[in-house]
Amino acid sequence: MSVATHQLLLALDYGGTKHTAALLVPGEQAWLAHGRVYAPPGADGAWDQAAMLRLARELLAQHPGRLAAIGVSFGGPVDAGRGVVRLSHHVPGWEETPLRDRLQAELVAPVAVDNDANVAALGEWRFGAGQACDSVFYVTVSTGVGGGWVLGGRIWSGADGMAGEIGHNVVRPGGVPCVCGKAGCVEAEACGWGIAAKARRRLDEGQKTKDEGERLLALSGGRADGVTAQMVAQAAAEGDALAQELLYGAAEALGMGIGAALNLMNPQRVVLGGGITKSGERWWQIVRETARAHALPQTRAEIVPAALGDDAPLWGAAALAQSLV
Repeated sequence: MSVATHQLLLALDYGGTKHTAALLVPGEQAWLAHGRVYAPPGADGAWDQAAMLRLARELLAQHPGRLAAIGVSFGGPVDAGRGVVRLSHHVPGWEETPLRDRLQAELVAPVAVDNDANVAALGEWRFGAGQACDSVFYVTVSTGVGGGWVLGGRIWSGADGMAGEIGHNVVRPGGVPCVCGKAGCVEAEACGWGIAAKARRRLDEGQKTKDEGERLLALSGGRADGVTAQMVAQAAAEGDALAQELLYGAAEALGMGIGAALNLMNPQRVVLGGGITKSGERWWQIVRETARAHALPQTRAEIVPAALGDDAPLWGAAALAQSLV
């Protein structure tokens, strides 16, 4: 049978700055097609929607077949039951957007939409590091910090669709202001922008000695305002004391949040994904040690790296689409 006569599943992942689409034949575990587009500075929800539709149509035009279903991962709070994006914490113009209905009208196929962390949790449970587990807590640590639960093989969204929002639990009262309006949240203390913001402030304030911040400044070309979280991780690996203090403090904040989650829900496995998880073995050690220190000793959950990398939400979107067929 030719691919043209196959059913096709479309997986879409709306990120903060990167949007990805892929096609899959049901039952397969390899992409038939895969594409990505990056949002320019200042892009809003309307730009994101138009860009993703163009990308989806390009892939579908390259691989004719019957589009059977669409699964969508979105980087922000979602009312999955209604298929409505509540907002994006990082991109304006997404407030109360009926994304499911719009995609169904444009692409003429059933659509399921959920938060990116929930969808990534489903992807890791189905295809990645959460396989063979009955309960999985997935945490993404990148531009922000989000979490998603899979319990008994299904996404657990909670009564209001807000389950898993580990990023907005306060772990350091009075700490870094968070986009949610509180201060000292896991996200503000542990995500990429939080780490970079702390580094820039410390360098601007001149809070460094000869061995503190010199390597970090060198990586940023001598400009404090050019420092990124990736630079902090690299400088920490190269022995910069300021970078180590900031990076490992972020790991500790994340571990505190995970420890609380272990006590509340007692999952079988915690899977960590996102760019910040590539910050080295010492970062992982501190996350695990801090989580264990803040959890009851009877909890036995493993804390492991995501197996699907940055594509975990996309694979989860494919699993969502598969559930509609």
